[in-house]
Amino acid sequence: MSERYSSLPSWTDVPYAGASAPPTIRGGVEPEAGQWKTYFIKHSRRHGFKKLDGRPIRLAIKDPDTIDFLHQLRLVQDTLAHLTEDQIKIAKYWGSGPPSKQWIPIVDRLIDTYQVEAPRAARILGALFSGMNDAFVVCWYLKYKWLVPRPNQLDQDLATVVCMPNHPSYPSGHATVSGAAEVILSYFFPSERRKLHHIAEENAASRLYAGVHYPADNEQGLRLGRQIGRIVVEELKKDEVNGLPLDRPFRSYKDADILPTDYKQVIPFDYDTHCDSLLLDEWDYSSDESHPKLFF
Repeated sequence: MSERYSSLPSWTDVPYAGASAPPTIRGGVEPEAGQWKTYFIKHSRRHGFKKLDGRPIRLAIKDPDTIDFLHQLRLVQDTLAHLTEDQIKIAKYWGSGPPSKQWIPIVDRLIDTYQVEAPRAARILGALFSGMNDAFVVCWYLKYKWLVPRPNQLDQDLATVVCMPNHPSYPSGHATVSGAAEVILSYFFPSERRKLHHIAEENAASRLYAGVHYPADNEQGLRLGRQIGRIVVEELKKDEVNGLPLDRPFRSYKDADILPTDYKQVIPFDYDTHCDSLLLDEWDYSSDESHPKLFF
């Protein structure tokens, strides 16, 4: 048995597990963000998005109707039923604050480790966060276009590690932004690309560990984000000064300390962790042997 996107309830049709009413577009997180200003790409009425030179962008993401969401849901359920302590730490670390939060100390440590001078540091920060903005815009455009329901809308007994975000599931914002950040920072710091790749992969996987995204949300989000990142780099490479490339990537390896080994926030903040959806702290998902209540 398989279940495709076209036969699923919409994100606005079914409540989150533990909630009393379905989410609404108006009440969702920034439903108009898909129309916001971009910097390295442009909006296109015909194609959705285009490059700065006008060439259409064929977004590198699967149509949700090609994805078996029943299988995807089973993967989420199995992951939550066999969570390790490390996976819970990872889920809570990357789930604290907006998806951009944990990238701030990463780029800061890269700049410090490689002794980047102030003007170039500003350019790196500008490129990174402008690129992340564009990745968010594309991601949100697709989220509210497709309105794919969250895992805990399809399984009304599904409890998660962190609160279920109040916006549609596909693609993952964390994965999309991390894919873009990985590519952009790897352009400036190519010797650190393996660690940056690992960080992006872990950030995406954290959303599965948390139970808030299907694996496909994360896999396709990374793919989409990396595409946006490559477009950003393509534009950055066009910049010159006195006929020479403006950027000078740092190729010597200095082993920047950017991996979150202890999973403690570099910039801590006491976020409100209350939510209406079911949480694993309140519900032992692994002990529930009954069949979940499926909404398809």
